[in-house]
Amino acid sequence: MLVKLQASRNACYSLNGEMEGRRMKAMVLREFGPPDNLAMEEVERPEPRPGWVVIAVAAVSVNRTLDLAVRAGRYPRPIALPHVLGVDPAGVIVAVGDGVGSRKVGDRVVTYPILKPAAGSQGPTLLGVQSWGGYAQFVTVPEEATHLVPGNLGLAEAVVIARHAPMAFHLLADKAQLDEGQTVLVMGASGGLGSAGVQVAKLLGASVIAGAGSNARVTSAVKSGADFGVNYREDDLEVEVMKLTNGRGVDVVFENVSDPVLFPKALACLARGGRLVTAGSHGGGVVPLDVSRLYMRQLTVIGSTGQRPIDTERSLAAAAEGRIKADIALMLPLEAAAEAHQLLETGEVTGKIVLVVDAEQLPAVR
Repeated sequence: MLVKLQASRNACYSLNGEMEGRRMKAMVLREFGPPDNLAMEEVERPEPRPGWVVIAVAAVSVNRTLDLAVRAGRYPRPIALPHVLGVDPAGVIVAVGDGVGSRKVGDRVVTYPILKPAAGSQGPTLLGVQSWGGYAQFVTVPEEATHLVPGNLGLAEAVVIARHAPMAFHLLADKAQLDEGQTVLVMGASGGLGSAGVQVAKLLGASVIAGAGSNARVTSAVKSGADFGVNYREDDLEVEVMKLTNGRGVDVVFENVSDPVLFPKALACLARGGRLVTAGSHGGGVVPLDVSRLYMRQLTVIGSTGQRPIDTERSLAAAAEGRIKADIALMLPLEAAAEAHQLLETGEVTGKIVLVVDAEQLPAVR
């Protein structure tokens, strides 16, 4: 992992809950467009309201859809400007509102991105999408949208674990009903969600075939725990998977790419009665579907964006026990957010990019 940090303390707070001043620094988006539209500004710092907490942000990750697509103006729901991105900040609670009972000042927490919707809103309210997020020194969320970070888990690690592992647990354990001894094909296996899918599938006792778009990415997925790997840009995915499964196919496909060429190939890798679970559409989202195969082989296709609080709890616990590891490729200071977006858009980074807001909150990443 490459680390590129500034060793200064950015956050202005005291852990007795008395915040110093009423302003904060944040990367603000005032116009949709390229990464350079993100600019550091001084803005009003949030104050706690009833049932909510204020977090001094330590770290937040960079995500392709909920950051890059929102910044570029490609997100399918309206986004109000000016806006502050950041769906998954972690840090230390520095203030609590009236009625908060399960959290206190000084708690180290990660955030759950789905917030209670505002009155009259359509669909869920997402932190960093419909509300200001964690590309800032402070963020405010409802207390029920926080999870305590185990003491032996770093906050940068916790950001990455809480971002993707809960969804992987939800898709594989809850939706696909993956059983021990079954076989899973993980598509996009070196990405953030894909890497989590590989590790969660192994944790659940499955055999894992990693599908990725380059030899380097296949190697990365195998290092994450996959038993086999296929470069689906060079080799025929269906042919290779059938070789690896003695012609049977896999029980589950963990799909998060939605590429019009790769999706039908992944579906064709399913054994009779197999399940394809999907969350993500980086490849475009519109794919051909072989309906004859779907019903003749009694396949199931399940899409889901959800996860439950228990999925986050068991993800953090597994990480604290060393059974799941955060795949962090690069750590950059908050003011380098535009650079982080550019790097992620190139597709050359394997693993997550984490923006560090307060380096003093972060112990060394294991």
